[in-house]
Amino acid sequence: MSTPPVSSAPAPRFGVNYTPRRGWFHSWHDFDPAHAREDLAQIAGLGLDHIRVFHLWPLLQPNRTLIRGAAVDQLVQLVDLAAEAGLDVLVDGVQGHLSSFDFYPEWTRSWHHRNVFTDPEAIEAQAELLRVLGRALADRPNLIGLQLGNELNNLVEHNPVTVAEVDHYLDTLLAAARNGLSAAPPGRLVTHSAYDAAWYGDDHPFTPEASARKGDLTTVHPWVFSGDCARRYGPLSPQVLHLAEYGVELAKAYAEDVTRPVWAQETGAPEPHIPAADAPAFARATVLNASECAGLWGVTWWCSHDVDRSLADYPELEYTLGLFDSAGRPKPIATALAEAVAEVRAKPRPAQPRDLALVLDCTPATRSASGPGGAYFEAWMWLRSQGVRPTVVLASHADDADHLSARGITDLVRNP
Repeated sequence: MSTPPVSSAPAPRFGVNYTPRRGWFHSWHDFDPAHAREDLAQIAGLGLDHIRVFHLWPLLQPNRTLIRGAAVDQLVQLVDLAAEAGLDVLVDGVQGHLSSFDFYPEWTRSWHHRNVFTDPEAIEAQAELLRVLGRALADRPNLIGLQLGNELNNLVEHNPVTVAEVDHYLDTLLAAARNGLSAAPPGRLVTHSAYDAAWYGDDHPFTPEASARKGDLTTVHPWVFSGDCARRYGPLSPQVLHLAEYGVELAKAYAEDVTRPVWAQETGAPEPHIPAADAPAFARATVLNASECAGLWGVTWWCSHDVDRSLADYPELEYTLGLFDSAGRPKPIATALAEAVAEVRAKPRPAQPRDLALVLDCTPATRSASGPGGAYFEAWMWLRSQGVRPTVVLASHADDADHLSARGITDLVRNP
């Protein structure tokens, strides 16, 4: 299955973040193609068209100057198995964080500690890993593209970094990924991702501008536990059911290119924030509401399979995030998601430009105003609950007639 250029996609893509059923991501230590093939067939059976996959950084690059060919081959094999199942693949490269666990190679830690964002040799090592992965995957017809890694901004706690240093880090790694994919057919994506602190966190060094202006499209990970959203407003509240939609519209506001696509790349139904009984309704509403956003590249659910409870020390919510349980059985949320996706494909919801925008006036130090509990967030959600379909415009663009016109905005509401 080949991937068309982003701009020509006729409808949103729908997929899932692949979490192996047996052994979680530790399964890379003894990769079993038969197990992966079974998982992928289950995913494809829901009518989804793509997956996002993750290898572990320490297994790919155990030494700063050693990239294990056998580990790269495993990753390529998984991409090929996905093609057999009719699934396209986005590959995340530098996997330092997954589901509350950090995965650092030993050459970055303890006696050999290096700041992964600022140490020049550490940056070059990551760049080389991305170049190698890109070259290995460039000819795969089902490759969507290469992402730098999963929510790399989770690593800032142990790797202090400034905004300028983040910008240099992202620019360097994005260029390396593009170099690795230089022989790939047109349309392959080079992207990066960040968790919600990039959008809502006051003075967080990964900025909304970096998310919305670097790479080939913008990725958002609108989680209902960020800002305690689901607990604050209720699991089936407008604030929760429109959260992914809001994340897409917020991301558009920071883009310089008004046609830049946005990918809702992670969203899910973590218990107890979303009780299991409410998860199907949440999934359906999330897909249908997000699909009303113009410029939506796609929605990718987190995640495919539950974490088996034989594995210890995960936060409780991680054990039940899958569409399939740890025995491989589809859960009610899987059925609801598949039905919503089929509904969108059968009768696409209108993704028309939104002519009314709520003006966002915040600084890096007051970015939390746009997150759950913030004054801006609540004003936007109030409008949405009244049947209005607002978008977001930055105060710096509110008097720019050309910008407003390009986005189809004809009316502004100033935030109280």
